[in-house]
Parts: sequence; structure tokens; C-alpha cells
Amino acid sequence: MRPVVARLVKARWAEPIGVALVVALVVAGSVAEAFPAHRYAGLHLQSHPAPAAFVLLAVPAALLLWRRRHPVGVYVTAIAGVAGWAALGQVYGAALVMVLVALYSLAVARSGRIVLVALGGGGALTIWLSGGLLGPWGWWGGPQLDMWAEMVAAGAVGSFVAARRHWKLSEQLRQEQLARARADEIRRQVTSERLRITRELHDVVAHSMAMINVQASAAATLVHSDPLRTAESLQAIRRASKEGLRELRSILDVLRQVDQDQPAVPLPDREALQALAEAAGTAGIRTKFLCEVDLRGEAPETVLAAYRIVQESLTNVIRHARGATAEVTVSQRNGLVVVDVINDDQGRDDPFVEGTGTGLVGMEERARALGGHVHAGPLSGGGFRVHAELPAAPQALGS
Repeated sequence: MRPVVARLVKARWAEPIGVALVVALVVAGSVAEAFPAHRYAGLHLQSHPAPAAFVLLAVPAALLLWRRRHPVGVYVTAIAGVAGWAALGQVYGAALVMVLVALYSLAVARSGRIVLVALGGGGALTIWLSGGLLGPWGWWGGPQLDMWAEMVAAGAVGSFVAARRHWKLSEQLRQEQLARARADEIRRQVTSERLRITRELHDVVAHSMAMINVQASAAATLVHSDPLRTAESLQAIRRASKEGLRELRSILDVLRQVDQDQPAVPLPDREALQALAEAAGTAGIRTKFLCEVDLRGEAPETVLAAYRIVQESLTNVIRHARGATAEVTVSQRNGLVVVDVINDDQGRDDPFVEGTGTGLVGMEERARALGGHVHAGPLSGGGFRVHAELPAAPQALGS
């Protein structure tokens, strides 16, 4: 804490101390120039200024404290003070210091070159005319000639400092914008990954729980009248729970491999789709399955999306159209993998099953993420259809 306070105190007093040194330099140097012991560089001064005349130098020099707030006003006041001092017939070499400081501050505060050149040139011309008409050096003697180079140097250094500060500020803003863009991209990726994991978990859990629910309901109904079919239902529950656990474990394995460049993701194939159809059959859904695509040659994202869409579609059939016939077709057309799942039942309510409506939304999000689309809705002659078109080639995948 103490170093911070020390820096604040130092910064607070640095400005007044610097201005006080400029005032002392201007006044003391002007006194030395106005009252030489003998002759001043071969020049006999015609008169000595009254003590009150030093106000022309002390006041504008003290006003340098406000040069950052009012750069133009302070600069004009400094020009007036030096021009008035030269008009008294005095040497203004030391007095010119406050003009150079004011011009530097003006160049730092104002980036407009036209304004800077106009004010700088106008101020230099004012001092030059005053010194040439009333000063002891004439038009080109003493500081009358050197003043121009000094004014140009002060303006140039101030302009350079202003340009560098502007560049540093622009670079800082650019870095902040890049940092915000990176943070936004990270948040977008995190959100996208969260949604992807949510969809995976929903599809796995919904399918497994729907199968278990159906088979458990059947087992509860047949436990007394048909022990053999009850045992089959229990075996189906065992298979569905085992498959669900396997898929959940594979998802968790992927999450554990987030630090690896390419985590191992088990991809479904034609046999996995066939297994979905057969599992739906054990739940009382007559299923017809046809796959005309070699899934091993397709993009992994497309294969996984097609598998999840078939899985979710069959889950919905099990939930809402038990006893219906479902047709699952996976084909390829015009560079797209086309998935169709059609059932021939209007659907009826099942007291053992509750739906949230997120399944169809998840399918649409999957397809849209790849640049494809899903259309789901009832058929005019009865039944329900899920139609999905997904990009087949990896280069066709959207972001």
C-alpha cells in the first residue's frame, strides 16, 4: 500500500514542481539577460525593465499548470508574454522556454496538423515581428533566427508523443477487443459443447428408459398370466439397461479425454442401426429396416447424427405409438445422407410415459449444426414421419 501512496504523491507533486522550475528558469534567465554586468554578447541594451515587467513572464509561465486542460489558451498567453517582453526591448532567449513547453503540450493535446501549424506559425510570427520591430536584435539577430528551429522541434516532438500515445491506445483497445472476442468464442464453444452433451445424454437416457418402461409395464401385466413372456420382458430390460450404461460410459470416457487432441469416440455403424430396430421390435414395434449407405465412408459427425435421429425417432414411436409399424430407411441422395422414420399409427397417450418435447428439438439442433435439416410431422393418411437430410462429405459440414 505504501509504494502506491508514494507513487500517487509523487505524481501529484511532479507537475507543480516542474512548472515551478520553468518559472524560476524563465524569470532568472530573463533577469540575467536584462541586467548584464557589462555588455551582452556585444549588444548594448537601451533600457532595463521595471520589476513589474517580469509579471509578463512569471504569470504565463505559472499558467503552464493548466496547459493540459486549456492548451490553446496557455499557449496564446505564453506567446503574448514573450512578445510583450520583446516589445520592451529585452532579450527573450530564456523567456522562450515557456513557449516551447506550451507548444509541446499543444501538440500532444491536439492531433490536428492544420491547427498545430497555424497556432505554432502564428505564435512564432508574432514573437518575430515584436522582436524585429522593437527588440534589440533587429530582424535576424540573437534568438530571432534560432526561435524558428526551436519552435519546429517542440511541435515535432509533441506530435510524435501524441502519435505514439494514440497508437498505444489503439493497440490496447485492439487487444481488449481480441480478448473479448476470445472470451466470447470460448463461451460459445462451451455452450455448444454443453448442448451437444445434453443432446447425447437425452438421447441415450430417453431411449433406454423408454425401452425399460415399456418392458416393465408388460412384465407387470403378464407376471401372473404368462411367466415366460414376463421373463422375456425382464431380459429385454436387462439388455436395454446394459446398452444404456454402455453408451453413458462411452460419453463419460469422451469427457475424461478432453485434454487429448482426438478423443476416442465410438462411432455407430449399420449393425448398430440394425440393433436399434431390433430393440424396438422387442418393445412391440414392428420394425422394417433398410440401410443403403456404407456408413464407414461418411463423416463421423453425420454418422452419429443419423444414429441419434433414428434412436430418438424409435423412442418416440415406442412412447406414443406402441403396436405400430415403423419403417427406418437410411439412403444417400445428392451428396446427402437421408434418414426417414415412418410409423403408421396416429399415436395415443400412454399413462406410463411422459414426454418433454425436447427430442424433436434435439434432432433439429443436430442437423442444423451440420448444415442439414429435419422435418417432423404427422402424415395426411395417419401416422408420423421424421425426415432428416445430413451432409455426407466432411467438407460439406457447416459450423
